[in-house]
Amino acid sequence: MTDVTTSTREAAGWLDANWQSWVDGILRIVVVVLLALVLRAVVRKLIDQLIHRMAREAEHSDSETSSRLGGLLVNTERRMQRSAAIGSVLRSVASFSIMGTASLMVLSQIGVDLAPLLASAGVAGVALGFGARNLVTDFLSGVFMIMEDQYGVGDEIDMGVATGTVLEVGLRVTKLRGADGEIWYIRNGEVKRIANMSQGWSTATVDVQVGYREDLDRVEELILATAEAFAKEAPWDELLWEPVSVLGVESVTADTVVVRVQAKTMPSKAQLVARALRGRLKAAFDGAGIKLKEEAGVVAAAKAAAAVADAQAPSSLADPSSARSLASRPIPPPSPEEQQAFSKLP
Repeated sequence: MTDVTTSTREAAGWLDANWQSWVDGILRIVVVVLLALVLRAVVRKLIDQLIHRMAREAEHSDSETSSRLGGLLVNTERRMQRSAAIGSVLRSVASFSIMGTASLMVLSQIGVDLAPLLASAGVAGVALGFGARNLVTDFLSGVFMIMEDQYGVGDEIDMGVATGTVLEVGLRVTKLRGADGEIWYIRNGEVKRIANMSQGWSTATVDVQVGYREDLDRVEELILATAEAFAKEAPWDELLWEPVSVLGVESVTADTVVVRVQAKTMPSKAQLVARALRGRLKAAFDGAGIKLKEEAGVVAAAKAAAAVADAQAPSSLADPSSARSLASRPIPPPSPEEQQAFSKLP
């Protein structure tokens, strides 16, 4: 009985001596957790407001652009996806930083020695970095691609390993739709270069073939007149950003001459404009009687005449100083002195 009483008194004394530190530690942990939760909520709210403001400014910019260009440049899906991706990255980073710091503070209040824990975390981070370096590279590359707005949904891009239309932009993988309908999944870390054909403007290039004997000045006038009428029609008046220009002769063959025509168009609309302009020029040439190629008989006759001329041996009479040319000259009539000398002969 005496031992039990002594143990009870010692326990009560120990509780009486330490309960204040326990309560103080618990209160500190509660305060740390509450502050972390409140700070996390505030930061996420600020990030949401920032992303909403970015999306609203983008929509306002798109509305002004659509009023000038008939709405052909609006890509709401791209803006929304980019804003959502940036917001997700910022929220994840903020949550990890705040909650990680709060966890370390709670462990410190409990009495856990953080030095071995941090050392172990450092070793684990190094091992994870070596083992999942491709994943980290893909993630970081995706973050910078999205934040720098290198490309977005609907853009026509060339990523080196594949070319196509962007269907989805992720933090690790970019999805493309190829020209033949195939879907490409490309890791962002593998991309070394990106050619975006949908930013700024595009160039439509048309090589016009005409016959070798056609008047090039007349051909150029017809091309410019047809292009001017073409640019005034809808929807080409919005797709063409500058007048069509004739750059000049691109190549010459025995029966054709190729004239290059170029025009600045709306992004990713170059092929559409080039096909339509090529059809208009074909119809205009047919109406004006301009041949796209010389007839085979004329070309064959010209080639045969050139071949015969090349096959004939050069004439020695072509050189007036040659012996044969001098021998074939006509004998000139005798001079008066020679006639008098001939008359005195018996």
